[in-house]
Amino acid sequence: AEEESAEEEAPAPRSAQEISALTSSVKTVFSLEDIAKVLPHRYPFLLVDKVVEYEMGKRAVGIKSVTLNEPHFTGHFPDRPIMPGVLQVEAMAQLAGIICLQMEGAEPGAVFFFAGVDGVKWKKPVVPGDTLVMEVEIKKWNKRFGIATATGRAYVDGEMAVELDEMKFALAK
Repeated sequence: AEEESAEEEAPAPRSAQEISALTSSVKTVFSLEDIAKVLPHRYPFLLVDKVVEYEMGKRAVGIKSVTLNEPHFTGHFPDRPIMPGVLQVEAMAQLAGIICLQMEGAEPGAVFFFAGVDGVKWKKPVVPGDTLVMEVEIKKWNKRFGIATATGRAYVDGEMAVELDEMKFALAK
């Protein structure tokens, strides 16, 4: 009787089409090509694959598809590849850069420098095969001095992987 109830509760297998449709409502706002027009970063250091939510000057949600082909995995760690935490933070900083480099006071072709980060907490390892879904919010923007402050968090499969209380950026003059 126990075997029968386990069989009844087992979900039916889903097709690739059904699984793919789970993200059908998520639309790309900025493609990789669009991002390359805003950020100066390039492979292997461009860490935002697309932007799926964008409120000009305020917030964005971006996607980083984590793959074993990325060069840092050869040494971090050979037998247990984990995306370095500093690269998770850098990915969120780049997402913030996509917002900031399109704000009033940032000239086309400008570069933002990462000026600091506080209150970083890693909650779970990010590994090849994961999709890192990041959200950043700009809290302050001083266009006169080119200084921005943002918060960020990132998730894998709906679970928080990393969060940070504050990132600061300075527009290169």
